Amino acid sequence: MEKNTSLFRKKSVDQILKDAHSRDGGLAKILGVRDLVSLGIAAIVGAGIFSTIGLASYNGGPAVSLLFIFTAVACVFTALSYAQFASTVPVSGSAYTYAYVAFGELFAWIIGWALILEYAVSNMVVAISWSEYFVSMLKGFGITLPGWLTMNPVAATEAFQKLQTSGIDSLTTYERIAAAAFESAPKLGDIPIILNLPAGLITLLVTALVYIGIRESRTASNIMVVLKVGVVLLVIFAGAFYVKPENWSPFAPNGMKGVLSGVAAVFFAFIGFDSISTTAEECKDPQRDMPKAMIYCLIICTVLYVLITLVLTGMVNYKELKVSDPLAFVFQKNGLDFMAGVISVSSVIAITSALLVYQLGQPRIWMTMSRDGLLWKRFSKIHPKYQTPSFATIITGLVVGIPALFFRMDFFVDLTSVGTFFAFILVCGGVLYLDHTGISERSKFRVPYINGKFLVGFGLLSAVAGIAFYGQNVLAEWHLLTAGEIFEHKFLTIVFWITWAVLSVMSFKYNFSLLPVMGILTNLYLMTELGASNWLIFVVWLAIGLIIYFSYGYRKSKLAGEES
Repeated sequence: MEKNTSLFRKKSVDQILKDAHSRDGGLAKILGVRDLVSLGIAAIVGAGIFSTIGLASYNGGPAVSLLFIFTAVACVFTALSYAQFASTVPVSGSAYTYAYVAFGELFAWIIGWALILEYAVSNMVVAISWSEYFVSMLKGFGITLPGWLTMNPVAATEAFQKLQTSGIDSLTTYERIAAAAFESAPKLGDIPIILNLPAGLITLLVTALVYIGIRESRTASNIMVVLKVGVVLLVIFAGAFYVKPENWSPFAPNGMKGVLSGVAAVFFAFIGFDSISTTAEECKDPQRDMPKAMIYCLIICTVLYVLITLVLTGMVNYKELKVSDPLAFVFQKNGLDFMAGVISVSSVIAITSALLVYQLGQPRIWMTMSRDGLLWKRFSKIHPKYQTPSFATIITGLVVGIPALFFRMDFFVDLTSVGTFFAFILVCGGVLYLDHTGISERSKFRVPYINGKFLVGFGLLSAVAGIAFYGQNVLAEWHLLTAGEIFEHKFLTIVFWITWAVLSVMSFKYNFSLLPVMGILTNLYLMTELGASNWLIFVVWLAIGLIIYFSYGYRKSKLAGEES
């Protein structure tokens, strides 16, 4: 048998479906539309609505409610592309599997490796965030955990050093707690024992639940989502009685720039609908149910986000919303401490359900990569009793739980998004490939076709004209930058415009569908908002992944032994 040595060797849809159906000891098929919508809401309505919504409102004022609608429309382009792939290739693996069909093995590996980073890092953030809410909730019940058990050692050490050099008056409230934790911590020799125990424990408990089975995970997720949505509706309806319309004026106090400064935070509040696609193999009818679930999720979450933003900015002045727990804060501000307490408890539930969904998704990506020979065989081992990817689930728990014990949240936050945008762009591009090669003909769901032959190029010319006539400040900023600064801070912006130009030509030549093209451009534009340091870490992560691929996956890939 001749070796297939191509880095871009592809799997056909028939081949993927045949492999999935012929496999013994598969995953339990029990999920319907309602379960998928529940899992999607669990992932989307997590830490975002309970924290980042405050900062976005502080920057943009009440007009941020419109930003949620704009961002949801942007997400719809990507969600439709995911839905088409999910109906065409209804197996686990999400964007990794889709890239294998559209772009070949090397791109599939890069996406799979990027998704591992996205899911693991986002869960570390969620676990650390959960710990903060949990500790705060316990204080509300009069229970105070020792500081050295709820703090990361880096923050405690830095706060203690600042105390020594600058005095207690220079410390913020958080830094004082951190310094006190350092001083009171028991020592192992000269090393203080400081760790974020709640973050580690919740990761352990959620991993155990995911290990036991999809049925138990589904039940737990459904219960938490009902509670979570119930509380969000309670906030909306109860808060409506305390809205002061004068707080909505001015509607956009900082103009469009203020509103758009929240784009990144608002977009991250929607990330999660893609995690539904990792459970495709556990669906009763993925080709029918996946597309419906993704669209339903986005509609439901957008309505909730818009209403809750209007209520928050109506109850208090937008300038007061720069807090980590805005939902509880607005009720405390209005003297409703009981409601604030209910929200604190519900936020713990909300973040737990988000943790559950991401912890469910990551092992299934590893499992799929292992089945293809790109990772070690143990990652695809299915537990005979629980019908879950057992080894991959345990490793996921360790990869998330150990860093959550010791690292600080801001180290991880923006890094979450790099892999996500990367995956979203390739999925949207993959739909253009499906259309171009005719594979779309067999898709049970297709992205609505709008011919982009002239529209993509017309949009580019309109954007260039708009900047030339109305973007003098932007052009002046570019003139002040050196070549090195342009490369460091504006490189992705240059890539964005080049990509738009290339897509304009290709759309004219091949009659590309407009919506996937808009998905590519929207995600690429949002990528330009991320800092250069995040991309540097991503490149390092990618280099590690490529070393693993060329030392193991490239040789062991199932496609390597097939005829070219």
